[in-house]
Formats: sequence, structure tokens, C-alpha cells
Amino acid sequence: MVKVHTRTKRKYKVAHNKRGVQIFKKRKKRLKTFKSEELAKKWAEANKIKDYELVNLKNLESKTKKIRVIPKKI
Repeated sequence: MVKVHTRTKRKYKVAHNKRGVQIFKKRKKRLKTFKSEELAKKWAEANKIKDYELVNLKNLESKTKKIRVIPKKI
């Protein structure tokens, strides 16, 4: 396990001689995102998703893209 930094231990009030691994909570899994539409379509085909919608999570004015594949439920 990775050593926890001292400031982080102080924040979570863990003793200096303890590992402090238990302080980090597991986060909920999120949907996969892609930088281009081609990569998103390729991933959806590989995972046998036929009906899906591509949604750009970034602002319309942004130069970069962050695309999420959202499967449509029947």
C-alpha cells in the first residue's frame, strides 16, 4: 500500500505511526468517457451495445471533448 502523506493524516486525524489506509472511502463507479466519438463508437460495438446515445460532458465552447456512451433502455 502507498504511504499516506502527513497532511492527509492530520486532516483525517490519524496517528503518525499508523498506516491510515482505512481513511480513504471507495467511490462509486462512473461511466466510461472518451476523447473522441470514434473511440466511443468502437467501444460500444466491442461491448455489444446497439442502441446508445453519445453525450458531450464538456461545455460547447470548449475545444476538447469528453464523450460518454449512454445506453438507451427499451
